[in-house]
Amino acid sequence: MILKKDILNFINTKGKKEFDPYYVYDSDVIREHCRAFQNISYQNKSIHFASMANINPQFLRIVREEKINIFVNSVMHLAVVQEAGFSNREIIFTSSALTGKTMQIAHHSGVHLNLDSPNQLELWLKLFPGEPIGIRCNIGDNVTPYASHAGYFIGSESRLGFTREEIAQIADKSVINCLHLYAGTDIFDIDYFINCYKELLDIAVDFPNLAYLNFGGGFGVSENGEIQFDFSEYNKRVTQLMLEVSLRKGSSLKLILEPGRIIGGEAGFFVCNITDVKKRGDHRMAGVNASTVQFSRPLMYPEIANHPVVIIRDEVQLITETLFPTTIYGCSTYSRDLFSKMIQLPELEIGDTVVFGNAGSYSASSYSHFLGFPHPEEYFV
Repeated sequence: MILKKDILNFINTKGKKEFDPYYVYDSDVIREHCRAFQNISYQNKSIHFASMANINPQFLRIVREEKINIFVNSVMHLAVVQEAGFSNREIIFTSSALTGKTMQIAHHSGVHLNLDSPNQLELWLKLFPGEPIGIRCNIGDNVTPYASHAGYFIGSESRLGFTREEIAQIADKSVINCLHLYAGTDIFDIDYFINCYKELLDIAVDFPNLAYLNFGGGFGVSENGEIQFDFSEYNKRVTQLMLEVSLRKGSSLKLILEPGRIIGGEAGFFVCNITDVKKRGDHRMAGVNASTVQFSRPLMYPEIANHPVVIIRDEVQLITETLFPTTIYGCSTYSRDLFSKMIQLPELEIGDTVVFGNAGSYSASSYSHFLGFPHPEEYFV
């Protein structure tokens, strides 16, 4: 990973030897990924950024400026995005195990809600008889479910959504105006997406008042930045699919997409300071003035989180042919406070700046009070 000049300059202005850990975001990258979705050729569409990926108000402001709408899965995030200026018609709310209270809040707000089970649909119809609603669908095992670090999002192993049998048993399908699908997470296989979407279209023929097809998110972001999602191929395939289904239906169905990590993941960097170095033969162990409760992806997903690392010394990104297997650990005594294990880095010194890449999503937004460290500041350049 080579840092862009403006990111490197910002880091150098923030401090060289001692500073509090922080996040810095490349605003241009956030905008670039927003525009990649806005440039999908199918015209009748609505793109909704998944707020779980990043709830920072400045991040949300950039997203709004790029004409991207919003997706939430909690009442707290609903309040945050409303405060950030998103109108209720721009908000989609989808969650599981919804209470009647949450349904009433969503209904009162006027946001678009998707339900997750027959029990929720029964409750909705008691509270708001005849009012249109969306449902989240589990398309089953016709497409072999994609196994991810977060589990399964479709198929018999998934806890989410109405099964095909439950969908078939809906007595009044006329109240359903949206079918929602989430195929998985960190997916690069365009064929997999399209095959899942086709299964949803197979279900859609039974719903006379369908207005929206929500294909969710799951767009891939690689851990090391070496693989890029193929927006061009995805654009071509999803546009062709939507044109075909709209032609069969005789009217244009609205396409909804809910990109999350892909919007800002590559735009963010977590910056901290080396405060200790231990040598164990060829192995180096470097302690930093931060904890993984502040940069939580390595804590939440230790088996897959592999964020690229840059070392800055004397305002220069350090590049050397002499590398050592290095573990970077946090400043608590918690045994799992580990940022990186046995990665190849130059010989490190106390005072070096450590920059973790791909830190713009599911990092600052999942900060934890566990271990007692403050929420890092977040900056945008």
